[in-house]
Formats: sequence, C-alpha cells, structure tokens
Amino acid sequence: MSQAENRLLSLDAFRGLTIAGMILVNNPGSWETVYAPLKHAPWDGWTPTDLVFPSFLFIVGVAIPLAFRKRLERGDTALSLLVKVARRSVLIFAIGMLLNAFPDFWPRRYPGVLQRIALCYLAASPLYLFLKPRALMVTTLGLLLGYWALMTLVPVPGIGAGDLSKPNNLAAWVDRGLLGGHLYKPEYDPEGLLSTIPAMATTLIGVLAGIWLLSSRTTAEKVAGIFAAGTVLLAVGAGWGMVFPINKALWTSSFVVYCGGMSLLLLGLCGWLIDVEGIKKWAWPFLVFGANPLAAFVLSGLGARVMGMVKLAGAEGEMINLKAFIYERGFAAWAEPTFASLLFALSYVVFWLAIMAVFYKLKIYIRL
Repeated sequence: MSQAENRLLSLDAFRGLTIAGMILVNNPGSWETVYAPLKHAPWDGWTPTDLVFPSFLFIVGVAIPLAFRKRLERGDTALSLLVKVARRSVLIFAIGMLLNAFPDFWPRRYPGVLQRIALCYLAASPLYLFLKPRALMVTTLGLLLGYWALMTLVPVPGIGAGDLSKPNNLAAWVDRGLLGGHLYKPEYDPEGLLSTIPAMATTLIGVLAGIWLLSSRTTAEKVAGIFAAGTVLLAVGAGWGMVFPINKALWTSSFVVYCGGMSLLLLGLCGWLIDVEGIKKWAWPFLVFGANPLAAFVLSGLGARVMGMVKLAGAEGEMINLKAFIYERGFAAWAEPTFASLLFALSYVVFWLAIMAVFYKLKIYIRL
C-alpha cells in the first residue's frame, strides 16, 4: 500500500471512530441513565461527547485537499469542482432536513448535523481552491475573532452585550428571530445559524491539516507536526476559554481551537499507529464505518426513529415502543440501569457495524 493510501487509511480510521462515537452517544438505552462522559456538558465546559461532532467537521476539512488534489491532477477544473461541491452540499442539506422531518414529513427543526456539515463544506471548498495556506490561516483566525467580537460586543435587544447564557446570548436571539420555533430547544439550537461561522473555522483547521499531509515531508515528520500543532491549539484553546468559555452549544472560538487541538492529536495518533508503526488490525471496525460514514449516520438515525414508532406490549400489558421493549427485556432486566443503558448503546453500534461490514465486504460505498 502506497504512502498516500496509508494516509487515507488513517483518515478513514479516524472518520470511522467519530461515526461510531456519534452512534454511541445518540442511542443510549434510556436518556435518564447515561454516564456523564456520554452526555453533552450542561453548558460551559466539555465532555468527550462534545468532541465528536467537531472532530467530524475537522475530518471533512482534511478530506478536501486530499480529494481535490487528485481531481485537479486528473484534469478537473476549479469550476467543475465547485459545481460538484454545490450539488453535494445541497444533497447533504436535504438529507438532513428529511431526517429531521421523519416520520411526520414535517421539519420540526431546521438546523442539524448534516445541515451544518453541508454549509461548512460549501464554504471551505472554494476557500481551499482560491486561497494560499497563509491566507487560509488568516481567514480562520478572522472567523474566530469575529465571532468572539459578535458574541461579546453586539448587544441583544433588551438584554445587552456579552451575556452568554442559554436564552440571552446573541446566537440564540438570531436563531429564534430567523428560525422561529424550528429549533432543537425552545431557547437555542446547537447547530444554529450564527454559530455556523466558527464551525467553518473548525473545517478550515482540517483543511490546513490536509494541506500539511500533502506536503513533501516524510510520514514521521508529518505526524510529528500534527502532534505539535495539536498540542499548541489545545493550550491556546484552554487559555482562551478563561475569557470566552469553551461551549459546544455556542461553538465558541475557544471550543473550536481546543477541539481542533484534540482532533489533531487523534489524527496524529491514528497516523502514528497506522502509517509509522504499521499497526492496523485495531482499526478494522472504524475503517468499516469510515468507508460509509453518511450511510452509517443516516441509517442508524432512521433505525432509532423506527424503533420509537413500533409499539409492543410491555411487562404489565402497557404499550411501549420497540426500543424500550428491547432495553427493558434485554438489558435493564439484569443490569444496573446506567450500565444497561450503555450496553444497549454499544449493542446498537455493533448492530450497525455488522450491516456496514456487509457493505464493506461487498465494496458498496454510498457517495453523493
């Protein structure tokens, strides 16, 4: 396997790790009994769960230079690439809207994970094509500083400036005004409009990492550089968080920098294990998920909703949904509630791993 293929292998492993993490944290047996690391931070601060989505946006960014370089070398033009980017972004956004609307086929919520991915991909792609790395760094910094200024200096009508609480921050006010009641929570949406600005910076950090991976340096030098950059961003993000708190729901600038550091360290770890040490067997489950990330995310989400629709008779004759039936009979009946909830989530990950493994074996890769 060539160096380029190995690099993609480590990226696929990291991508699959994030998809497995998304499925795990999104599908506990019961939302009432979840271990703290598998829940989002109540507001300021972070948990491992808060790192999952920014890691995936980072990976989207890393993949842009890797994919575009190959297509440009095959003769594609920048314009033809942008047409493909626009088409793909619209499709991803539409799938996100459909996922939000299922099963009522009415979008109770407009923002979402796939919608944010689509917008960030749409914004980062032309920036990569037309800006040099230094200009990309300046753009990334400008997005982060600009968002910091907006959130702390622009007054919210009737509230004032600098209030970062759930109902009173500027991002929540913008979302309520423009999106009405179609939000994740009545007060705010963690994938809202204004907070997509710093999310674009998350993707651009990934783009810069992808450019570094395409450099002429040795694999060991690239991995060392990724580790060094990750360590620096981690420290800067923690320091910035003292004045602009790390907050996933607001996607604060400190959160972007801190999570960018974490993503770089995880990518570096995958690269070191796979590319430098040649240790690959551990990565097989994640390669399976990483080969079909969109299918795994969408199908697992639909599967969870279908389980919520199917009704069965419970232990006392009451009607409960299929998920509750499986959880109560298969896990909660013999395990401590929080542990049972985790076992259900892990089983759900394994269930979709088995399905994606069939796709992987048959070389079925769902692309847009």
